[in-house]
Amino acid sequence: MDHSLYLLPFLSSFSIALALLLFLLFAKGFVPEKRKAARHIHGKGVSRLGGIAIILSFGASLLLDPNLFISRPLQGVLIALVFVFIVGLWDDARELDWRAQIFFQIAIVVFIFIMGVRVEYVSNPLGGVFELNPEKFFLPSLLLIVAWVIILMNSMNWVDGVDGLSGGITLIGAITIFLLSLKPEVNQPPVAIIAASLVGAVLAFLILNFHPSKILAGTSGSMFMGFILAILAVFAGTKIATALLVMAIPIADACWVIFERIRSGQSVFEADRRHLHHKLLELGWSQRKICLFFYIITALIAAVALNTRTIGKAVTILLVAVIMLAMLYYINRRTNSVTNKVI
Repeated sequence: MDHSLYLLPFLSSFSIALALLLFLLFAKGFVPEKRKAARHIHGKGVSRLGGIAIILSFGASLLLDPNLFISRPLQGVLIALVFVFIVGLWDDARELDWRAQIFFQIAIVVFIFIMGVRVEYVSNPLGGVFELNPEKFFLPSLLLIVAWVIILMNSMNWVDGVDGLSGGITLIGAITIFLLSLKPEVNQPPVAIIAASLVGAVLAFLILNFHPSKILAGTSGSMFMGFILAILAVFAGTKIATALLVMAIPIADACWVIFERIRSGQSVFEADRRHLHHKLLELGWSQRKICLFFYIITALIAAVALNTRTIGKAVTILLVAVIMLAMLYYINRRTNSVTNKVI
């Protein structure tokens, strides 16, 4: 294996991202104050423009890579990143209404679908595949890619409430897809190049984002991370089960929070402090401890995902879902009992 094939995109995205991040830190007049949000507990006045560096360095490293052919689907993804960035930056500055966010997210996914980013089949846990050829199953194929990308975009955005959390999960996810794409049965060097570029950009960001953070990803950065992980899973031969496992914590957390908000008669998209990381903070955990806890769980799940076949992944997804929901229920009960004792 030619390691330079993957080292170049990693180093280029890392160096570009780090340079841009340092520029944003020192260009004080260019960096706006972050808006207030109920779910964020980051330090006051920390810039939310880290997404600029992540997205620009990622895109630039791919465009400059001589070993990567920019296919029509990849062209669509790179164009879509511009709109992901604009929508995210708009939300960072003005707090975009959730209806508008969902509308723009759907429009972005429909665009990349038109450009050729499609789920053409889903593995059957019992053997074989479920065909979703867009020519025969246009609507199911479109709905699946829309649901898949939007779930990951918003799950990653919602989990971005603690320094280093969304970036760390994305880093583990990108490394997992990188290793997966190099396996003989997958053999997707272009996907490995894209994943290596993502690893470089996110690693540079994490250097300045781990607690206490000097810069945040913002909505643009967190939405980008969820978006590109979803796309990489599709590019890697529809490895949705693997991505589901790597994203187990954000997705389970999002499902739990949605359930709790519906149960309390609250808007599903109204920001609050019901997320798992908020509950752990209430129990006295530090931000670093929360991140390391999530990193370890995600890395262990990723290791299982890399070493199991389709039926094993299906069973693992069910087990992880049950364990995650049980953990969320237990922690929620613990925090409620602590709150009641204080009262």
